[in-house]
Amino acid sequence: MGWELHPDLVRDTTEVARLPLCRVGLMNDAPYPWLVLSPMLPDLRDFPDVPAAHHGTLMGEIGRASRALQAVYAPDKINVAALGNVTPQLHIHVIARSASDPAWAKPVWGIVPARPYGPAELGETIARIRTALNA
Repeated sequence: MGWELHPDLVRDTTEVARLPLCRVGLMNDAPYPWLVLSPMLPDLRDFPDVPAAHHGTLMGEIGRASRALQAVYAPDKINVAALGNVTPQLHIHVIARSASDPAWAKPVWGIVPARPYGPAELGETIARIRTALNA
C-alpha cells in the first residue's frame, strides 16, 4: 500500500510544498507560523520506523523547514516535535515561536483556540514560506 496523508493532517494543514521525502503542510492556526512535515513513506508511526537510508534526508528537511521559518519570521525560538498522540502517522511539527505569541513560553496546543487563516492571509503566508524553502 502506498503513502496517504492521515485525515487529521488533511483537515488541519494546507500543502506548502513537497520536498524529496516530506510533504510540508502549514497548520491552519494563524497566530503560530507552524509547519508539519509528513514523510511520504507508508506505515510510519514513530522515528524508529523511518528506514535508515532516509534519516539524513529527514533531518535535512527538518533543518530546511526551520531555516525557512527563521528567514520569514525571525522568531525567538524554533520548536521541533513529533508527538503523534492524537494523529498516529509520523509527522514533525516545526513551529516558529516568539515571545509575543499567545502561548509563549508554553506549548502551542490548547492554550488559546485556533484561529484559521483568512484566504488572503493563507495565500500570502504559503507564498512567503514556499519562497524561503526554495532559497
